[in-house]
Amino acid sequence: MLYPALHELKSNVDSKYMIVTMAAKRARELQDHPDYAVFGPYKSVKNVGRALEEIAKHKVIKTN
Repeated sequence: MLYPALHELKSNVDSKYMIVTMAAKRARELQDHPDYAVFGPYKSVKNVGRALEEIAKHKVIKTN
């Protein structure tokens, strides 16, 4: 089971490809600077899961 669910992720971003791009960028940012975490305890241990959680909770938004 995927957490967060795809419909939670797509409520913020229309394209699955944009979700992947955003999550990859954010995961790299979290890896390089762990103190940049946006909110409290995460369910995921890995940075990609944490980035997806942030996208689902609308803490990370797409930029042009």
